[in-house]
Amino acid sequence: MRAIACTIALLASAATAPALAQTADPNEVSAANLTEIAGTLASDQFEGRAPGTPGEDKTIGYLIGRFQALGLEPGGVDGSWTQPVPLLHTQLGTPEALSVDVKGKTTDWTFPKDIYVSTLQPKDMAAIDGAPMVFVGYGVDAPERQWDDFKGQDLKGKVAVFLVNDPDFAAQAGEPVAGKFKGRTMTYYGRWTYKFEEAARRGAVGALIVHETEAAGYGWNVVESPGGENYDIVRKPDDVTSLALQGWISGEAAQKLFSEAGLDLAKLRKQARTAAFEPVPMDATLTARFPVKQETVQSQNVLAKIPGTERPDEVIMYGAHWDAYGKGAPDEQGRIYRAGANDDALGIAGMMEIARLMKADTPPERSVVFAAWSAEERGLLGSETYANDPIYPIEKTVANLTLDILQTAGKAKDVILVGKGQGTLEDDLAKFAAEQGRTVTPESLPERGLFYRADHFSLAKRGVPVLLIMGISGASDLVKGGKEAGQAWVDDYTGRCYHQACDAVSDAWNLAGAVQDIEVMYAIGEDLAQSDRWPGWKDGSEFKKIREASANARK
Repeated sequence: MRAIACTIALLASAATAPALAQTADPNEVSAANLTEIAGTLASDQFEGRAPGTPGEDKTIGYLIGRFQALGLEPGGVDGSWTQPVPLLHTQLGTPEALSVDVKGKTTDWTFPKDIYVSTLQPKDMAAIDGAPMVFVGYGVDAPERQWDDFKGQDLKGKVAVFLVNDPDFAAQAGEPVAGKFKGRTMTYYGRWTYKFEEAARRGAVGALIVHETEAAGYGWNVVESPGGENYDIVRKPDDVTSLALQGWISGEAAQKLFSEAGLDLAKLRKQARTAAFEPVPMDATLTARFPVKQETVQSQNVLAKIPGTERPDEVIMYGAHWDAYGKGAPDEQGRIYRAGANDDALGIAGMMEIARLMKADTPPERSVVFAAWSAEERGLLGSETYANDPIYPIEKTVANLTLDILQTAGKAKDVILVGKGQGTLEDDLAKFAAEQGRTVTPESLPERGLFYRADHFSLAKRGVPVLLIMGISGASDLVKGGKEAGQAWVDDYTGRCYHQACDAVSDAWNLAGAVQDIEVMYAIGEDLAQSDRWPGWKDGSEFKKIREASANARK
């Protein structure tokens, strides 16, 4: 039935798509096309575009139809348009046991008030039975920064307790400054995903991050909002995480835990900001048992390509994610689908427009691949599936250029850079923005780590140079209204519509700014596609050595 539904959607999409491609100027990004494509994907017909649903079938068919109409070739597995993305979906039930024992005194914890956890193990029970707890500071192992929080501490069978963010974050709070990271700008080591991965690499059975709203960038309400649900890629048995449970402990519960263990959390925070920090066994154990509902959800990435004429094995990749959140509670207007017109149907539309312009231009010397990723909203899992088993070799992937949420408030005097100081592609951004008469403005809240929270990051972790356009990363200096108007747009979108049903195509959209950003990303990719230049990472980036190693594999 799935194949039939997808085929029907494909035929319907292919029948209507050519008119779009034929009526637009081959030299300019079409705002009308952007609106049409985003509006189609965000319509009720596509049911919120959740992975593994009938809405996905329709979405995949539509995307393939659009790529076909543009004259692109299949870029997926074995000459197909797609790459399978099997997902593990888990849901915790009511805990059968949840307590902490400190120096022989047992205290029951409440889920999710005191502790919020989920699991990425394909088991029917997530269980930790009296596992010792160890405080590991920020949990950073960064040889390139001469930093090791673990000092050889054995975590096998234990629960690692982390601080949120990285050792430089609290610099403005007057605490000791580690000075080896990036001040208030989050590094990869500050992301909660890194901390869980590091705990698993060391054989821990559990990992808990002490929650602080400022350092995390969001309140406890955001932490607990998934309700014990989680997603992961389907992994081989030997690659399944060792963590039975991973998540957060509230600031209040953490303070009480450390105090009862005879530990001064405030003092330990300061110690953890020095390279001399040593892990601290807490004289506490965690016991937890949660029943788990688990299932495998079958999803797909969609990939299309324009083959290179001279060096087809070298690839420039554009990316955007097709998925959204599906059906939710009705909003004030009765809308039930959280279909992400901007996040990220508009990014998909922008990528389609770049594909249209490139197909009409001089054939590229290098191949250009267009990737519509699944399951970004579930943890970047479509792009992670690809990066874990790439169709095009990582060492021959020149760059990844990602569109994820575009600014819809009109023309801007600048473009917002996410991840300042990471890679040389930011120099390309400055060059081509200047040709538009624009400047580059760094993101306004680098401590929130947006650089690590979009699909480009799955490729960055493997060393591929990346560039992200994300409209909510800072206040654009709008031609009409300046930065004040730009901030008002960011506040309105993030406060009302981000991941909500009101993220819909609106008559209030002014896509002139989105067109600017799409055009600059097109120019960067076109320049790379017609050259033999290899962008790279800047000194101090976590990913420079990874790329240097893969570059050696090209020789």
